[in-house]
Amino acid sequence: MPDTGNSDAFVAFERVQKSYDGETLVVKDLNLSLPKGEFLTMLGPSGSGKTTCLMMLAGFETATHGEIKLDGVSINNIPPHKRGIGMVFQNYALFPHMTVAENLSFPLEVRKMGKSDREAKVKRALDMVEMGAFGGRRPAQLSGGQQQRIALARALVFEPELVLMDEPLGALDKQLREKMQFEITDLAHRLGITVVYVTHDQTEALTMSDRVAVFNDGRIQQLAPPDQLYEQPENSFVAQFIGENNTLEGTVAEIKGDHCVVKLDGGEVIDAKPVNVTKVGERTRVSIRPERVEYNKDRLQEGAHTLKAKVLEFIYMGDIFRTRLEVAGNREFVIKTRNAPDQVRLTPGTEIEIGWLPEDCRALDAN
Repeated sequence: MPDTGNSDAFVAFERVQKSYDGETLVVKDLNLSLPKGEFLTMLGPSGSGKTTCLMMLAGFETATHGEIKLDGVSINNIPPHKRGIGMVFQNYALFPHMTVAENLSFPLEVRKMGKSDREAKVKRALDMVEMGAFGGRRPAQLSGGQQQRIALARALVFEPELVLMDEPLGALDKQLREKMQFEITDLAHRLGITVVYVTHDQTEALTMSDRVAVFNDGRIQQLAPPDQLYEQPENSFVAQFIGENNTLEGTVAEIKGDHCVVKLDGGEVIDAKPVNVTKVGERTRVSIRPERVEYNKDRLQEGAHTLKAKVLEFIYMGDIFRTRLEVAGNREFVIKTRNAPDQVRLTPGTEIEIGWLPEDCRALDAN
């Protein structure tokens, strides 16, 4: 769940709200705290409030209500250029008329730093991003990936303790984007800087972050480390937004501690873990990850729950097989299985039995 604020936090949002028209809140009562050195990603669909939060932290937007603190000090009334925060944007924002070295030197000149100190820091920052030989070039002479490295170096050159990144890899191709994900994460951890990163790319968030804050409708839906977010979603929105997910709709028939029985709309009865259902008769959407479902009978673990299914589509994807099934009336039920010598390849139209462990099946809200 979202933080309640922490006086020891390096970055803290305390009951922060934001409205552009005085009526509609795009950020609703946000409480969030980050320790020093954390890599936190704000993840969510367009319009969910994540970028607005980043812009308020940077100082480019003003909170309508609440307080934003940096190292225990309120920064609500401090202008952006005095917050000492590094920024990296998707469009790089490099000065085209300046060389790479001049681009990096500019924020140091603004801080009245001497020439020899500037040159040393520029060299160090360029070496950090493996661009030491490119100081004399102009941005137009660089590829997109090289420009993004320079933008990152410029954000780091004055050695800020906090760096904000707004969709910084969105303009890069898939292979380069994945390479830069690891480079940025490694660099942040080596330097010990705190990073707040905004993206709508769930894979990017899971790959790079210490924790992920999933936003929707101006609120944090869940705040957790990547593995917990994926394995233990707290509501239907998070389960659907993070990774691929199977859902079966039904009604809670019984609840006993950490176990519940759900009667599916097609009449089937299954066991599940009650996550945010509280009473018998309540509507629920049951969530099961594709890789938690098995169709090889000899691989089913003891205690697995089974259902009948019909194969609709079988796709070979190299390292995995992706099978689409009709299960309990849902024709978009997917299984992902590892490509192994003993794994059966299924034929569309085949009737099979599938199974999963009850603890991998979560009864969530029906919304």
